[in-house]
Amino acid sequence: MNEIIFSNAAMPVVNGCGLLAAPEPFFHADRTVDFNVMIYVLEGTIFVTEGDSDYEIKNGGLLFLKRGIRHLGKREIPRGTRWFYVHFYFEEVPDCRDFISSDKKILPYSPTKYSAPLPKMLTGLRGSEIEKRIMELWERCCSDDISRGWYVNLRLAELLSFIALREWEIPAPKRLSDRIEEYLSAHIAEPFSAKDIEREFFLSYKRLAAVFKEERGISMQQLHDRLRMDEACRLLRSTMMPVSEAAPAVGYSDPLYFSRRFRQIIGSSPTEFRRSAAELF
Repeated sequence: MNEIIFSNAAMPVVNGCGLLAAPEPFFHADRTVDFNVMIYVLEGTIFVTEGDSDYEIKNGGLLFLKRGIRHLGKREIPRGTRWFYVHFYFEEVPDCRDFISSDKKILPYSPTKYSAPLPKMLTGLRGSEIEKRIMELWERCCSDDISRGWYVNLRLAELLSFIALREWEIPAPKRLSDRIEEYLSAHIAEPFSAKDIEREFFLSYKRLAAVFKEERGISMQQLHDRLRMDEACRLLRSTMMPVSEAAPAVGYSDPLYFSRRFRQIIGSSPTEFRRSAAELF
């Protein structure tokens, strides 16, 4: 598959980049080069063969070609195809054997080396974070800044790290309201406590309540009540637990008050709900 391995022990160095458009149909050059190639297609289709593998990279597609492998075109690339390319290689970073601390002592340093393969090809990247980073890299390539070369290499290193570690697949951080819901779900049988919530999230209850209301449109207390009743419905529907036991299981010490709240939120009494649920089967 001719994978390119990206390692923190080597720095990617750009030795060519550009944004091209095909004024006429053409075939990819038949060549073997001493640098790796990244191709990102903005419009149209690129056809290229690497060794024994044929690739078709369409709009929003990204492909890495490995150095030292023959690349050629077997199919014609259509007129109007636009793509961004980067030619790059890796320079080994020498080990740092030691460093000097603030008190002038020489301390040994043994860096941990990590490596990961770059995916051969990715598709469907239009509008993605990867495309955004590719365009930022292109802007750096076009800059007339005297330090352009330095920043281009850094941008490429960041992009390759993002791709190799598949960071775009890491779920986005949970909203504060989602984390609060998880906490309330885990404490259904306990009284609602603003103090406990403050201690859990290290923020004032006023601030937590404002953010929660903005994200969910209801209060934390309302959600807590709803979570309790959802669990009560589950118990009434799937167990033989008496209402007098279901009430404390979801945090209500008084079964009569529980029944009253259940009717207010669910629309029927616990007994009526259980009977209706049984009739469905």
